[in-house]
Amino acid sequence: MKIEAPAKINLGLDVLCRRPDGYHEVDMIMQTIELFDTVTIEKTAEPGIMLSTNKPELPNDEGNLAYKAARLLFETCGAKDTGVRIHIEKRIPMAAGLAGGSTDCAAVLSGMNTLFSYGLSEEKLMALGKTLGADVPYCLLQGTARSQGIGEKLTPLPKMMRCPVLIAKPGVAVSTKAVYEGLHLDEKTVHPDIDALEEDIRRQDLAALAKDMGNLLATVTEELHPVIKEIRALMEKHGAVRAMMSGSGPTVFGLFSDMKKAQEAEKAMCSSNLAPDVCLTSISE
Repeated sequence: MKIEAPAKINLGLDVLCRRPDGYHEVDMIMQTIELFDTVTIEKTAEPGIMLSTNKPELPNDEGNLAYKAARLLFETCGAKDTGVRIHIEKRIPMAAGLAGGSTDCAAVLSGMNTLFSYGLSEEKLMALGKTLGADVPYCLLQGTARSQGIGEKLTPLPKMMRCPVLIAKPGVAVSTKAVYEGLHLDEKTVHPDIDALEEDIRRQDLAALAKDMGNLLATVTEELHPVIKEIRALMEKHGAVRAMMSGSGPTVFGLFSDMKKAQEAEKAMCSSNLAPDVCLTSISE
């Protein structure tokens, strides 16, 4: 079976505190976009897990979340004297703040559950996914959702209004761990208003949503990599109603009110040489 595994963006990302276990409490609004990896899953007579990708730099063993997902399902539910062959056709930029690894992982959990007739509930799949990564439960749910706790407490929201989305990833590497370690929370910290953002979505008000969007992690990552600010500025100069970094970065996305402006911005971004990975897509249906 073939599964389309969509990327996500963070319309809002707030960090509330650091927990005793080292994780951070977050409050986010997540949104899938029409940018997909394709994950092909096939039963094999030969036991074991075989993983391949179209990107030689991606690991094809336990270093890949998709491999870990297959192994976890076999350990939890049994292999039934069969194995699995998985191929990932990557289109989502890697290490980009777009949940590319988590969405492939979620696709394997969901796809193998169907293909091997395991019969696991969505709740059980999410519980398994949580052990693999904080974004995996959301990637199983998809759509528009508020994500709290460490990312595992999910509240589905009404569909966000559809609009063009321009994605641009600069050629810099970002360590999520380093970004969180560089975040200093105190009484002076200005937090994004996630409640207001949720209400904007419920009212289908793109202008208000653009105004209320915010990503607290950008305060750290943009200081480490000023090119992110340059990309944001270029998108907004060319018509984005708002441009913002997704996740811990370094990818920037811009929301547009019409496709013509988005296409003009895409052309300008490609000419700027600020970002080697540029993709014009849209909010998921």
